[in-house]
Amino acid sequence: MPSELFPPTLAAAQLRIAAIDPAAYARSRNHLGGAVTRLSPYLAHGIVSLTQVAAGVAERHALPLTHKLVQELGWRAFFHHVARHRGEDILQSLHAGPRPEADYDPALPDDVRQARTGVPAIDQAVRALYATGWLHNHARMWLASYVVHVRGVHWRAGADWMLAHLLDGDRASNHLSWQWVAGTASHKPYLFNAENVARYTAGSHDAWDSRGSMIDTGYDTLETWARGQAPLPRHRPAGGGVTEPVLWQQLPPGVPAPGELPPADLVAGRQVQLVHPWALAEPPADADPAVLRLGVWPAEHFSRWPWTARRFAFVAARMAAVCPLVVWANTAGLQRALRPAARVRTIQHPELPASWPTAWRQPPTPFLPEPGSACSSFSQYWRQATRRIATLDELPGWPLPQQAGLF
Repeated sequence: MPSELFPPTLAAAQLRIAAIDPAAYARSRNHLGGAVTRLSPYLAHGIVSLTQVAAGVAERHALPLTHKLVQELGWRAFFHHVARHRGEDILQSLHAGPRPEADYDPALPDDVRQARTGVPAIDQAVRALYATGWLHNHARMWLASYVVHVRGVHWRAGADWMLAHLLDGDRASNHLSWQWVAGTASHKPYLFNAENVARYTAGSHDAWDSRGSMIDTGYDTLETWARGQAPLPRHRPAGGGVTEPVLWQQLPPGVPAPGELPPADLVAGRQVQLVHPWALAEPPADADPAVLRLGVWPAEHFSRWPWTARRFAFVAARMAAVCPLVVWANTAGLQRALRPAARVRTIQHPELPASWPTAWRQPPTPFLPEPGSACSSFSQYWRQATRRIATLDELPGWPLPQQAGLF
């Protein structure tokens, strides 16, 4: 049941990396038919790293540190930088937006969820999200801008909804991107209109053409809507629509169930590497066979952040390929089972339950040097992170080891 568009394998990710044309990416990445990488599901689940993407492209093409592709990889690193410093605060507005918080509707309208807004670009985006679990970045921005600034819905309602349906769902990247569009993590709201859609979908995505719809207006009008200086346009939902996919807080039917927690005699005195859904890298070629690689579905995460069946299947297939044993466990049960182990390690990630012991967590190798203090904007982060480096081979994870391990 994994997505046909995104096979859950390292080989699939490597093929995408090999196919990247950085010049074409820089030239066309904003177009829905542009030369984008479609690597986000592999990055979100740790199948490949940002450094591996940059290194793979640099093997075939000249890739200066200032290239647009490297900067876009840097945006993901920046979002995780903010999440490390702000924690759960990224789930709240980082600063005041164009309108008071109380002005926004706290619930996402049904016509958005059902792709029957009557705005083709929005309805097509929702359909694509449900059908594939992936959206082009420009389509994500249009969808977020429409929800917040045209329909007057709070960004958090839209961000939570989109996160649940994304194959590459990542709270740092997703929620901070919604805040950037909303104007609560940027200096101004991101706005778009039908002319913008036509420009970036010309020819190959005619079904997205939104001329004649409520977004077929000027930016001055959009600005007054976004800032509450004029009433929002009257909206009439269209007919038809689609059914929103079911979300699961546990493994859905069709996904192989994990086994029971490992018995004491299996872990006693051993080093254990926990492989979670966001750290699904290939094991090292020279991995110590005495180290137990234990795949873990952290139950607390899914009780709060449900997934689609497609995403569960993607991760389940990959986890089974890199772990001989997989379990579904809450923190208390996992701690009891691992008490006899000599040492437990895992790659730290913002999505891990806060209850996982600090002693288990090992920081990942950063893509860019970590600034000494929290940065409030990407430009500030980029300046500080690249201050002492000039080329890719000066990045922290360069040169790449054969495959980084924990032991």
